[in-house]
Amino acid sequence: MRTPAVLLAAAALAWLGVAAYEPPMGPAGFLVGWTLMMAAMMLPSIVPLAALVPGGQTALAAGYLSTWVATGLVPWKAMEHGLSPALPLVLAAAGAYELTPLKRACLRRCRNPIGFVMARPGTGPFRLGLGHGLWCIGCCVGLMVVLVLAASMSLWAAAILGGVVFVQKVMPLGETSARLTGVALLATAVVVAVA
Repeated sequence: MRTPAVLLAAAALAWLGVAAYEPPMGPAGFLVGWTLMMAAMMLPSIVPLAALVPGGQTALAAGYLSTWVATGLVPWKAMEHGLSPALPLVLAAAGAYELTPLKRACLRRCRNPIGFVMARPGTGPFRLGLGHGLWCIGCCVGLMVVLVLAASMSLWAAAILGGVVFVQKVMPLGETSARLTGVALLATAVVVAVA
């Protein structure tokens, strides 16, 4: 029980940090906020994987979050340059991605921690975290596009999308929920476009 409790406590602390953090201008301040947000949103979804790595949960989580930190400059640049494609296009692109074979392939790896660990015998926890993080980025890229370009990284959007990620990666019927998310995003895009 220690692993889930520690990761969930870390995620809760990260949520508090996100709520209280007022980033200074510049990429460093943004990356701190991005890292807190990714820890809050994503750490709960790696609880099943971390349970398979006794004694290495901290290194696993560090490797996993490292992949998300590395992606942080992409949304920073998008926001710095005021990249704001039309909302219906953002929602439609994210919705369409949720229905792709690439999304399904990434989600299957995220949802199968035993298979992920068994396919990498002898791999240390940090490298396991890095590898799992890469699959997770592939799984969640559409949702992150919504977070950054449609919701401007708002706290409420991060909480909702963090819940969506947890359901897709951990709960039963995760692949079905991903398809439903895709359909919901596409439908929302249509509603927004015609409103």
